[in-house]
Amino acid sequence: MILNGTLNRRVLMQAALPSFLMAQRSGSLWLYIGAYTGEKNKGITVSQFDLGSGAITEMTLAAESRNPSFLELHPTGKWLYAICEVANFEGQRAGALCAYSIDRATGKLTLLNQVSTKGSGPCHVNLDHTGKVAMIANYGSGSVASYRIEADGKVSQAVSFIQHEGKGPNPKRQEGPHGHSINPTPDNRFAVACDLGLDEVRIYALNTATAEMTFHKAAKLAPGSGPRHFAWHPSGKYGYAVNELASTVTAFSYAAGDLKETQTISTLPEGFKGENWPAEIRVHPTGKWVYASNRGEDTIAAFRVEAKTGKLTRMENTPTQGKNPRNFHIEASGRWMVAANQSTNNVIVFEIDQKTGALKTTGKGMTVGQPVCLRTLGRG
Repeated sequence: MILNGTLNRRVLMQAALPSFLMAQRSGSLWLYIGAYTGEKNKGITVSQFDLGSGAITEMTLAAESRNPSFLELHPTGKWLYAICEVANFEGQRAGALCAYSIDRATGKLTLLNQVSTKGSGPCHVNLDHTGKVAMIANYGSGSVASYRIEADGKVSQAVSFIQHEGKGPNPKRQEGPHGHSINPTPDNRFAVACDLGLDEVRIYALNTATAEMTFHKAAKLAPGSGPRHFAWHPSGKYGYAVNELASTVTAFSYAAGDLKETQTISTLPEGFKGENWPAEIRVHPTGKWVYASNRGEDTIAAFRVEAKTGKLTRMENTPTQGKNPRNFHIEASGRWMVAANQSTNNVIVFEIDQKTGALKTTGKGMTVGQPVCLRTLGRG
C-alpha cells in the first residue's frame, strides 16, 4: 500500500515510539525532576505520578548530583541523561553530560559515566530518535556538541563540537552566541539548535552511524527574538520556536532539512505590562494544541493549531500557581500536564480538556527545590 506523505510520516513516527512512551491510561509513572541543587535539593528526584487522579506521591532522591538541570530518557527506557550545570569539570571551563542506568522497579538511578560538555553554561540535552546520539547545547559559550551512546548506555567523549559566532541587537542578552536547545528533526536526518544570542535556528546534518553533526543552514528570526526552545508537530510538517526575548512563538513549515517561517504570534494577552521571558514549548500528542510557558506573567499560554497550515491562534493563558515556570511536561496520553515553578519550589498538575485543550487546575502538586525539568517513564 502506498501512503500519502502526511499519513506516511504519522505511521513512521508512531511505529518508532518506544513502548515506555506509548500512552498509558491507568496505573502510575515515574516522574523524574531535574533541578538546581542546594539546601532543598541534592540532585535528581523521582516521584510516583498516578494516571487516574493526577496525584504526585513518594518523592525520593534518585541520584545525588550537582545542578542536574535538564534531563532526557533513552528510547529503550533503560537510561537517563542529564546536563549538570557546573562551572568547572575536570579542570575545564565546562559542564558535564551524565549518563545513568534506571532501575524501573524503584526509579533509582546509577551513574554510568560523565563527560565534558566542551563549553560553559550547558543548558539542554536531547537524543536522536534511534537513541544512538546524544546532543547538548551550551548557553554560556554559545556552542553545541554531539556524543555517541554506547551499547551499555555510556556516552563517548564529544564526537562533534561546533562553536557559534556572532551577536544580536540586545546588548545585555545577545552580546554573543547562546545555544539554548537542540532537537532532532522528525525524519532524524538533522538536528535544530536554537541560539538565543544570534536569533537563529541552526540546522545540522546528523549522521547517526558516527554521531557527527555538520552545519547545514540557518533559519533567521526577527532581530531581538531570542529563540530558546523548539517543539515538533506530530505530523512532522511543522515546528515551533518559543522566543524568550520577544515573548513570541514562531511557527515553521518543515521539509528535508529546510525550515520556513509561516507565522509569529505573541505568548501574552494584549495590554500585558511588565517583563516576561518565555521558557518551554510543547505540542499536545494529538497535534491540536501548542503550549508555551511565560516567566513573568507566570502562565502557560495555550494555542489552537490549524491542521492545514500549522498556524496558531492563542486561546488563553492559565496561571501556573507559582513563579518562574521554567519547564512543563505533557505525559504521553495527553491528559496531564505537569509544570515546574523554579522560583517558588513547586510542581503543579493540570488536566488537559481533550475537547478544547484548556488547562484545568487539579489542586495537586508537590514541593521540590528549584525544579527545572520534568520527564515521565512507565514503571517496572
